[in-house]
Amino acid sequence: MTRGGGNMLGVGGTRQHLGRKALRGGGPAGRIGGGTDPQAQKRALLRTLQEQRETRREGDAEKENG
Repeated sequence: MTRGGGNMLGVGGTRQHLGRKALRGGGPAGRIGGGTDPQAQKRALLRTLQEQRETRREGDAEKENG
């Protein structure tokens, strides 16, 4: 006997069968499980670090002049 009384509609949903390529990123288009591009992540990280350094330098320059 089942626990839910036999009415199992809407419980699990449908399962989509994905290949290894799709799970690992599968190129620039159609990323399902891969997330963002590692190179794009690196560029974004470098951009934020450079912005932080610039703001820090501007703050130091204001302290010296100020």
